[in-house]
Amino acid sequence: MIRAILQIGNPALRQVADPVDVSQIQSDEIQALIDDLIETMRDANGAGLASTQIAVHKRICVIEVKKNPRYPYKPDIPLTVLINPKVTFLTEDRINVFEGCLSVPNMRGKVDRCPEIQIEGYDREGNNVSFISKGISAGTFQHELDHLDGLIYTDRMADSSSLTTIEEFAEHYEDGFKQQVISIVERYGS
Repeated sequence: MIRAILQIGNPALRQVADPVDVSQIQSDEIQALIDDLIETMRDANGAGLASTQIAVHKRICVIEVKKNPRYPYKPDIPLTVLINPKVTFLTEDRINVFEGCLSVPNMRGKVDRCPEIQIEGYDREGNNVSFISKGISAGTFQHELDHLDGLIYTDRMADSSSLTTIEEFAEHYEDGFKQQVISIVERYGS
């Protein structure tokens, strides 16, 4: 089922999500929630979606990038379901990149992200997962995990002057950002 995505200003976006009881991961309720997150994300052409964005305060998010029309410059990420995820930064380096969000429609802004992270948690079957993500993709995972802590990318912006509409981003910044993405992928991988 496609769910309504909360928009910036809705207080529910600022609530910290509760951990999921691992014994409940296989429950019909959690499995239906995961299906709804995937369907809603894909319907909105999102790169990811956290359960807090649909007013469900459980530590679950989904991420997928596959020739996404909203982010044509992003490297592909296979469908990833994360339950109770945690992130560990693997470097002191930071990259300053444009991000957008389904909860902040028609906008982009620059955020500092760690380009090498380790993610741990559970998948939709309840199996432990642990993997490293690098470059632009690492930022995508950090973005979704922030939602589970009640944060929106605008909270991470050191300089609000980079905030732009999608139309202005396309006209003034997108070409340069595509080149930056290529450089980031060359340096860190994807």
